[in-house]
Amino acid sequence: MNPDHEWMDQASTRRLLTRPAAEIARRLLGSSLTSTVDGIRVEVRVTEVEAYGGVGEDPGSHAFRRQTARNAAMFGPPGRSYVYFTYGMHWCLNVVTCPAGTAGAILIRAGEVVGGLDAARGRRPRARQDVDLARGPARLTRALGITGAMDGVDLLDRGSPVQLRLPALPAPAVAITGRTGVAGPGALTPWRFAADHPTVSPYRPASPRARG
Repeated sequence: MNPDHEWMDQASTRRLLTRPAAEIARRLLGSSLTSTVDGIRVEVRVTEVEAYGGVGEDPGSHAFRRQTARNAAMFGPPGRSYVYFTYGMHWCLNVVTCPAGTAGAILIRAGEVVGGLDAARGRRPRARQDVDLARGPARLTRALGITGAMDGVDLLDRGSPVQLRLPALPAPAVAITGRTGVAGPGALTPWRFAADHPTVSPYRPASPRARG
């Protein structure tokens, strides 16, 4: 974990996020995601991510075919959030990458709650232990209180309800696998990056289901 003086500054973070998601996804490991909802602050340290590409590039991506109302946030500018609804019940949070007009995003799959534990436990009362509070993308957004109302917010703006800080130094060695959330073409693309941490779930290939 990183003390406050080891975080990247805002300008450097935004420059980094102009690069393709697959190139920089692992740099989000160890990053800090902080939400403030109704005055309640919860912080998660990121331990698992997946990268998604743009139009015509990545069959597993929401942006593969074209820009739509649903995926518009994926097209930038970088540093924004892309929050989408899945399985009719869950929100998922992505960090947008690439220059404005080019789609790219990094799905935040898991993390460790390091601040606001009581609030996270209250939002996730069925979690048996703290390592399960944000273990998985839907659990993570629930612990942070993230909803579709936060789609498109600037994660690097210190006034935003959800804020992102990246560590100044890259995380240690990581596991790299196919993506858990993708079935069909693109399922085996090795764009899932995970830290050696108990909040990370074992890799499981997705069941045969087309991504939107």
